[in-house]
Amino acid sequence: MGVGISLSGLASAVANEGGIGVIAAAAIGMLEPNFNRNFKEANKRALRREIKKAREMTAGVIGVNIMVALSDYYDLLQVALDEGADVVFLGAGLPLKIPKTLLPNRSGKATVKVVPIVSSARAAKLIFQYWGKHYNHVPDAVVVEGPLAGGHLGFKKEHLSNPDYALEKILPEVISVLKPYEESFNKSIPVIAAGGVYTGVDIHKFVQLGAQGVQMATRFVATHECDASTAFKEAYVKC
Repeated sequence: MGVGISLSGLASAVANEGGIGVIAAAAIGMLEPNFNRNFKEANKRALRREIKKAREMTAGVIGVNIMVALSDYYDLLQVALDEGADVVFLGAGLPLKIPKTLLPNRSGKATVKVVPIVSSARAAKLIFQYWGKHYNHVPDAVVVEGPLAGGHLGFKKEHLSNPDYALEKILPEVISVLKPYEESFNKSIPVIAAGGVYTGVDIHKFVQLGAQGVQMATRFVATHECDASTAFKEAYVKC
């Protein structure tokens, strides 16, 4: 939830309840005084501040969602690493080429968990094949977003009601594609379901299908903890 919706307030509240609190990096510096003149510096400054604020409010897990398609993708990624984010979620594109700073060091330890966001088994396979071949390493988990998710996923309007594109179908396909990589790299690769997850019944359904967690966003927009303005929340509820 970029452009100032999910910042340190919501992220820290989620982390305090045992979840992964996520700060969205897209246009995070929109309200910075120099955003129009130098949006890259404004975004870096705002992201750094929000991560620090979140750290002051929680001892839980803090992640940063960064869109691969952004022109300042690498800059924001470096800020997340510098400020000690626990997890980076990479969406809106295929994160094939990644900086060496995301990879484990010689002792086998990585400074951050890397979780790509995909909308198909094909996309997941492309990422894992490329990483395995070029880095001898694979992502730590995967978020699978169905057509009901807000995001840059490549779905068309007609896919919303087409069962062939439903998250219930895509999720097991991704899990199946990742099994060989779990064996090859001797690690568990959690798959997180996202898109249209709104109730406990939804969560149970996707866990039964093999997900080891869910990603939720829209459900929390109108909460007190969300960083959006009250006017935005009211408009959201009334729409």
